[in-house]
Amino acid sequence: MNIFYNDKKDLLYIRFDDNKQDVINKRISENIVLDIGKDEKVIGIEILDASKNVNLNQLLPIKYEATKKVEHIREGN
Repeated sequence: MNIFYNDKKDLLYIRFDDNKQDVINKRISENIVLDIGKDEKVIGIEILDASKNVNLNQLLPIKYEATKKVEHIREGN
């Protein structure tokens, strides 16, 4: 299971299955979308306005998706 949070979009995504597969999106409420995969299994859950709907502190550690691209600078070049 992987948990991703994008603070710019305030979007939380919980992925249960890492296998690459086609999914169907099914909106079950205004702020929750399920990704349904093979055999009708829930592959992932997308939560919009996550900071308003989920206690994000309880999900730590999460894989954090930065809003700005960070470039590495090599010294001596």
